[in-house]
Amino acid sequence: MRPLHPPGPERSAEWRRRFGDEARAERPDLSALCLLVGAQADGELDEAGLDAAQIELDRLAGELPFRPGGPRSWATALAEHLGDRCGFRGTPGDYQRLDSSLLHEVLLRRRGLPILLSVVWMEVARRAGAPVYGVALPGHFVVGFGPPEQQVLVDPFDGGRVLTGPDAELLVAGATGAPLDPSMLSPADPLDVVLRILNNIRAWAAARPERSDVALWAVELSLLLPSHPARLRYDRAQLLVERGDFLTGALELDAYAEVVAAVDGPAADRVRRQARAARAMLN
Repeated sequence: MRPLHPPGPERSAEWRRRFGDEARAERPDLSALCLLVGAQADGELDEAGLDAAQIELDRLAGELPFRPGGPRSWATALAEHLGDRCGFRGTPGDYQRLDSSLLHEVLLRRRGLPILLSVVWMEVARRAGAPVYGVALPGHFVVGFGPPEQQVLVDPFDGGRVLTGPDAELLVAGATGAPLDPSMLSPADPLDVVLRILNNIRAWAAARPERSDVALWAVELSLLLPSHPARLRYDRAQLLVERGDFLTGALELDAYAEVVAAVDGPAADRVRRQARAARAMLN
């Protein structure tokens, strides 16, 4: 595994600016956002690398048969092309790798987490004209083709295996212990897909305290999305304190406490105490 080193401050700031601009666009480009996430992680990824990744997606789409038919025909064509011929799929070991969450690396390795492999499928299929979208099942992201009454689900992590109704129910039950709700089969919004990818990166970093730098840039990118959980501000403040930036972290905690105070006074008081404790570390 090639060691990933983040870009310098100036380049990082430029990538973040572009990420924020794309996230606020009228129709955000999923592949562009995913590649900009990768640019925050990998200082070797430059403008040429971003272009090369988009060209690879175009190339993969160009190798698909022209409009093979209905949803199942599209699903089969993608499985034969991306799963069988190109070898895109996942393994248990991919959950332990940061590069499994980075689109440019997934295109290179042809391995990744379910959601990143699904991004490859969605972007290739979209370019080819397929009726495709992501489906954010709890614990396991998959891809859907066609309208609800004809929906065909596939699992890119398993090479594009077509899922039956019981298959989807088992995936949900395994992740949550609850039954499949029909609302879970709705198309996922691109920005929700990006937020879920960033949450995966944060989870990877949380298991590795020495990589709090990764957790910090992931939460900061999440805060650039137009819609995000308010608690992310608290998470960022905690990371700043953990990394020794006590003053900035304390200021962020105080700001979050003001937001929380309107709905939960005791919680706001707890956060203010955390802010005082962070300032005390400066003495």
